[in-house]
Amino acid sequence: MQLIERQIPIPVSPDHRNMLSHIQKAIEFRLEEGVILVRFAITHLDETHYQCEFGMLDGLDVPASEEPKSIFHFIPRKIERTDAFNAVFIVPTGIGAEIGGHAGDATPAARVLAEACDTLITHPNVVNASDLNEMPENALYVEGSAITRLMMGTAALQLVRANRVLVIMDAHEIEMFANDTVNAVSAARATYGLNCPKVIKLDPPLRMTAEFMKSGRAAGEINGLERVLTVLDENLGTFDAVAIASVIDIDDETHEEYFRRDGEMINPWGGVEAMLTHAVSMLYEVPAAHSPMLENHKVANFDLGLVEPRLAAEAVSLTFVQCMLKGLHRSPRIVTDSDAMHETGLLSAADVSCLVIPDKCVGLPTLAALEQGIPVIAIRENDNLMQNDLHVLPWASNQLHVVENYWEAVGVMTALKAGITPSSLRRPLAATRVEKKKFDAQGTTSDGAERLDNS
Repeated sequence: MQLIERQIPIPVSPDHRNMLSHIQKAIEFRLEEGVILVRFAITHLDETHYQCEFGMLDGLDVPASEEPKSIFHFIPRKIERTDAFNAVFIVPTGIGAEIGGHAGDATPAARVLAEACDTLITHPNVVNASDLNEMPENALYVEGSAITRLMMGTAALQLVRANRVLVIMDAHEIEMFANDTVNAVSAARATYGLNCPKVIKLDPPLRMTAEFMKSGRAAGEINGLERVLTVLDENLGTFDAVAIASVIDIDDETHEEYFRRDGEMINPWGGVEAMLTHAVSMLYEVPAAHSPMLENHKVANFDLGLVEPRLAAEAVSLTFVQCMLKGLHRSPRIVTDSDAMHETGLLSAADVSCLVIPDKCVGLPTLAALEQGIPVIAIRENDNLMQNDLHVLPWASNQLHVVENYWEAVGVMTALKAGITPSSLRRPLAATRVEKKKFDAQGTTSDGAERLDNS
């Protein structure tokens, strides 16, 4: 069983409309039998093609009737609930984002955005800072594929008091590193009461290799996923969330260079981690997160000196496990049963008030927001590798708000929460639009359209 990432260009849809169904039809026509999509992004949008990158799972041995639904499966929301203001905050993994491209350095933005809403729904890449996790009290720690399904209308989130977190780790050839990971789990049990039914060591270990796509986006390849799935199958009913700690193969020179280049190099680990957690969460409908284990003593003993602040959490950490354990401890349950999704107390697409993303990012959450009528706030200051002009998409009036920074994003969120059109706060204020519609004696307009008689 193998997880890989592939770049596939897809011709644009007319006026960029119905992009979800258009891309789904185009890619499914090209997929080999048995290949399942787990992740998707548009890295470059131009007048003729969408340059798409897809995470693909090959070798899942289940009947076609038991395969997970397509990641493009979309259910439009029928209403928007307005009793609370709930924001989804995403910084896609592996795109070199200036804010959130390293170890939890989007956490300050998350904490500020959380002050402007009732619930902030975010994902591990935003708040995972190795041995630190300072996510806001009103934040929900939701794996990326679950956020996607929430936005697509195919899943809801149920708050929990606590999860049983199953920990799967490599049977590391260096016993000290394996012991450090187990000690980190014990520390979580002793300090904030983590419920960990067991720790399972994989032997042979999971094989994860970090790679970069032609776009520069971090991705990779995963082999041996069937061993993880076997463990999950054998322990069904004993866990509510899954934490995985394993080595990601990166040569020592690249590892050291990452810390030496003052944050200019894209984090090479995050992309392949996202591929793994997307697959696990999608197949088992549970929260999942991954942390990389140190490869060898040489890496552990690097004398990094004083590093760029965004890299510091990684430089001072040993196991990188605590951030995901703390997040998974109370990560919401993923509900996909169509009847259960209508129960009270669950968060669904109808409860999403806005989506906050770095500018130029087009993935399934962005396209879902476009079609669900959810306002999108894009942050210019959070520069990244993506080459997409969001303005060309067919947004409804006042649906897309491109702002300079997260301070300004808070202002837009507050305006939306108050029911005020954000542009009404700026000057000059545009003239009120007036159209004159002429009808002839037969009740038709000058362009031939029939007048509706509401008398």
